[in-house]
Amino acid sequence: MRELIGPCSNCGKDVYCRDGFLDGVYVDGELVCFDCQEEVEK
Repeated sequence: MRELIGPCSNCGKDVYCRDGFLDGVYVDGELVCFDCQEEVEK
């Protein structure tokens, strides 16, 4: 099962929840995709 959670706050890419697991992270209250995670955390 795949459910759209929302866009990445950094690049705008759609972030999904797949079978109960988020394909991204929340950093400082913002949804961020895994591709942008390291860049945003710095």
